[in-house]
Amino acid sequence: MSLGVGVRLTRSVEIARAMAVAGFDWLFLDMEHGVMSLEACAQIATAALDAGIAPIARVPNGEYAIATRALDNGVLGIVMPHVDTAAEAKEVVNRLKYPPVGHRSMGGIGPHYGLRSSSTGAAAEALNAANLTVVMLETPTAIENAEAIAAVPGVDVLLIGTNDLCAEMGIPGDFGNERVAEAYRKMIAAAKKHGKFPGMAGIYNEQIMPRYIEMGARFILSGQDAQFLMGGATQRTGFLRKTYPGS
Repeated sequence: MSLGVGVRLTRSVEIARAMAVAGFDWLFLDMEHGVMSLEACAQIATAALDAGIAPIARVPNGEYAIATRALDNGVLGIVMPHVDTAAEAKEVVNRLKYPPVGHRSMGGIGPHYGLRSSSTGAAAEALNAANLTVVMLETPTAIENAEAIAAVPGVDVLLIGTNDLCAEMGIPGDFGNERVAEAYRKMIAAAKKHGKFPGMAGIYNEQIMPRYIEMGARFILSGQDAQFLMGGATQRTGFLRKTYPGS
């Protein structure tokens, strides 16, 4: 199982080493819903490479100019949200993978090799293997097309965005609903059939998370920095207020 942590609030490069020490495997650098700039994303990604934690960035749907620049400057994978069909998944691969898998432009020397030069062919082959292409399934249409999406060469991870999926189903926030469970069953079966990694995002309730992990979800977005900061801070103030009730 591979555990990721969302980075939306933090801008400091120290977050990479801190999350590595905390035991996470990858960073989810959120440029879709957060206000993180491409520059901040690249700086944190470079720090993550040195810290031994994989930097993966989510970009807004279809924003390939942001995605490829992030990949050129330290990111080791892109999460593309709102992928509903195999055709859309193929477009993602074409834009994010180097030839012969896709048609991404070669970006020159980057942080991945410690800024050392490498032959173009060797770099393309190594980075195609190293860079994860993650597509998010966030609608009933995407779930129905899960097997076709999983069959697309170059797609590495199918990640259910459970918040949006529930909203699209008309059951917002009902993560334990049987319709959500069925969506996970379909996605996980499709991923396993085609040798892809099944992922879970948007569910952080510790009573519900094990249900989908036991089904086979293995690429897990475990929470985000703001959530952990607020959780730890609230726990500490609660402890101290209880210790000194007159304060």
